Amino acid sequence: VQLQASGGGLAQAGGSLRLSCVASGRAFRTYAVAWFRQAPGKEREFVAVIRGGNTRYADSVKGRFTISRENAKNTVYLQMNSLKPEDTAVYYCAADQNTIWSTTIEASAYDYWGQGTQVTVSS
Repeated sequence: VQLQASGGGLAQAGGSLRLSCVASGRAFRTYAVAWFRQAPGKEREFVAVIRGGNTRYADSVKGRFTISRENAKNTVYLQMNSLKPEDTAVYYCAADQNTIWSTTIEASAYDYWGQGTQVTVSS
């Protein structure tokens, strides 16, 4: 599976962006797909994950971000609303077919990663 993340850019605080993660390969619909982010000088952190109809969010983005997927397009989206300067980071999508749901917040659970897309939120 190859992943291509896009949609990053510059937004003002309170604004919105939508990230896309497009995957190659069949059976993508069976994969857990997550978004992680990494700010300068910080560790990569979990943002959101989707598998089937189940979703999970980091507390820091709950109520502001929404993860969804469009299986016909092999695409997972991250709609980001009410953006804050602290959301500034490189955002990565990740996928794996065999993750245990309880571990899906851990970067080590994923075998496949996209290249990252920069999100910058100005105050």
